[in-house]
Amino acid sequence: MIREPGNYGFANELEEEVKTLGIAAKVIDMKDYDPDDRLADECSTKSICVFLLATYTDGQPTENAKWFCKWLEEASTDFRYGNNYLKGLRYAVFGLGNSVYDSHFNTVSKNVDKWLWKLSGVRVLSRGDGDCNVVKSRHGSLHSDFLVWKTKFLSRLQTMVAGPKACRGKCKTGGSCNNRKKPQKTDDEQAAPEQLSSEEELVESSSEEEAAGTGPDEQHPGSVIDVEDLGNMMNGMRKAKVRPPFSTFCSTGYKLIGSHSGVKLCRWTKSMLRGRGGCYKHTFYGIESHRCMETTPSLACANKCVFCWRHHTNPVGTEWRWKMDPPEKILLEAVENHQNMIRQFRGVPGVRLERYQEGLKVKHCALSLVGEPIMYPEINAFLCLLHSQRISSFLVTNAQFPQEIRNLVPVTQLYVSVDASTKDSLKKIDRPLFKDFWTRFLDSLKALGEKRQRTVYRLTLVKAWNVDELKSYSELISLGQPDFIEVKGVTYCGESSASSLTMANVPWHEEVIHFVQQLVDMLPQYQIACEHEHSNCLLIAHTKFKVDGEWWTWIDYERFQELVQAYEESGGSQTFSAMDYMAKTPMWALFGASERGFDPTDTRYQRRHKTKDISGC
Repeated sequence: MIREPGNYGFANELEEEVKTLGIAAKVIDMKDYDPDDRLADECSTKSICVFLLATYTDGQPTENAKWFCKWLEEASTDFRYGNNYLKGLRYAVFGLGNSVYDSHFNTVSKNVDKWLWKLSGVRVLSRGDGDCNVVKSRHGSLHSDFLVWKTKFLSRLQTMVAGPKACRGKCKTGGSCNNRKKPQKTDDEQAAPEQLSSEEELVESSSEEEAAGTGPDEQHPGSVIDVEDLGNMMNGMRKAKVRPPFSTFCSTGYKLIGSHSGVKLCRWTKSMLRGRGGCYKHTFYGIESHRCMETTPSLACANKCVFCWRHHTNPVGTEWRWKMDPPEKILLEAVENHQNMIRQFRGVPGVRLERYQEGLKVKHCALSLVGEPIMYPEINAFLCLLHSQRISSFLVTNAQFPQEIRNLVPVTQLYVSVDASTKDSLKKIDRPLFKDFWTRFLDSLKALGEKRQRTVYRLTLVKAWNVDELKSYSELISLGQPDFIEVKGVTYCGESSASSLTMANVPWHEEVIHFVQQLVDMLPQYQIACEHEHSNCLLIAHTKFKVDGEWWTWIDYERFQELVQAYEESGGSQTFSAMDYMAKTPMWALFGASERGFDPTDTRYQRRHKTKDISGC
């Protein structure tokens, strides 16, 4: 039983009665239960997890349950976990609330039940609702509600322990006993169900089948309509409500800022807070992942890439057409939201106190969350604000805005996504909106080549789509002469009507290495420098960053801030180059090292029963 502080009575009562059945049981305090470590492991055991959850003010979980609920919500909407992540987990949920607060009655338990089911958990019993409002309680009191639910749970538990009943052999067909008379329902089961929202009906409708033993194999969550698709389902039933263009991001862990910006906590930020390693940007360039803020001043984009993380729930367009928020507002709210998300990790099991404290001070900004940041008309003012607060800037553009690239002030590192090397394959993969997309693409690469600060081509390999274009890629590299080339295997985003991509299009790490080795053979001025196996990513670097036989791909961030400040104070006359703020790359980050890109100062955590690699950004 996993329960919150204050629910000792109910949890201990259930524990004792389960033990009287000869079944081992243990009560675990919610604040001590780490879902990242424990939930996936529960899937391969015969355990049943019972969650006793209270709902507090405004439908929020208690302080000790916040981390569990946040983790579960994000996992249920993060394609990197996949909807089979908790396949095999058997669970039951009982909520404790007060129906006086009707709009928030047992919200926490309902959400946890829903999120577990979305991740392929199997309910052993329908969710129970305890109500401390004696006037409306279905059974007269909170404890009575629990007693009724507990009785059902114990009965269900006994049935599961006993196993399925053997067929008496009287079936005429000799097959399954589908025609056996079903037992009469109890008075409680015959009672009219509570009025559920459309979303809750979709979740609750499967409870009876699960109680009968139907699990994810027979009734997979994929057959349940996703919450984000409810609007389409309801269109034929009632007039759809008008929603803000970016509202879907709010339900997937994104914090919406103003009318066109957003921020989200990267999984590598969470990983490094717990001493479990940083992202490939930590390995390649020395970013402190726990101090990195992932944001964008423009959630809109001019492409509809087949591997888009958001399946195109964000708007697309070729020009700015939204009410523009000032850069000061965007940065202030981005930092505040980021810090608030970091604060939720205080006291979370495994989080290192010193990293938690460091994480509250943003040092890096990855302008790569989603969309096209360079579309924001005040992007230069935003970059200058970052630098004034000594925050490094890593800006990613999709190579459709060449003039905007030329107009950019210096950034710590400027990326261009090179998702294909021919006009036909670029159209097929990026699905750009501009009719002159290829001209814009080539001009963007030329514009990148004119920059003096650090530049990067980012290649995303998609098997059967763009892995055979080596000669064309080498020609594009000659055109823009980037300092670095990141080559990464595509990350599968899950099934979507917006993309035909499947797991078959994801290359193995060895295949990425083979591609990179072939590409480097065609580039006399480049060599393989670094590797981050976990992200299926390699770094090719220009040989000018190899000094006296040693790689200097890392960044001296303090030196960059000094240089960019001098540049701004001089009105742009005091220029500087990528070579002026490079730092030596540690041995563990180099290609061929036994660590394969994992920082040895951290501890690598391997899920014992994981079904899928949830590698990074």
